Amino acid sequence: MEIKQAIEALGALAQETRLEVFRLLVTAGPEGLPAGEIAESLGAPASTLSFHLAYLSRAGLVVSRRESRSIIYSANFDGMRGLLDFLTQDCCKGRPEMCSPLVEPKPAAAARRAKTC
Repeated sequence: MEIKQAIEALGALAQETRLEVFRLLVTAGPEGLPAGEIAESLGAPASTLSFHLAYLSRAGLVVSRRESRSIIYSANFDGMRGLLDFLTQDCCKGRPEMCSPLVEPKPAAAARRAKTC
């Protein structure tokens, strides 16, 4: 990922509604969600949501597909990985293990928190 792409992606996520949309789509997984369900979940008007989805799409963080009469949106996991890779490519002066793993399975994270509490 180039620096301009990273700036665009980070800028897209630097707004509350877009960050909420992106996190909702990450949670939904590759199956994604119809636009109406996203709007309902976030309590956002359709026109506002359309603007934010288009912004996330231009930033490479969201993809869409048509299924019958619905448009299904999902997180672009390749775009997300590209951004994370860009942010951590020179992690800790050549010690990438300091940044790994970026995502832990939920049971492992919960078990670790339980041990530290």
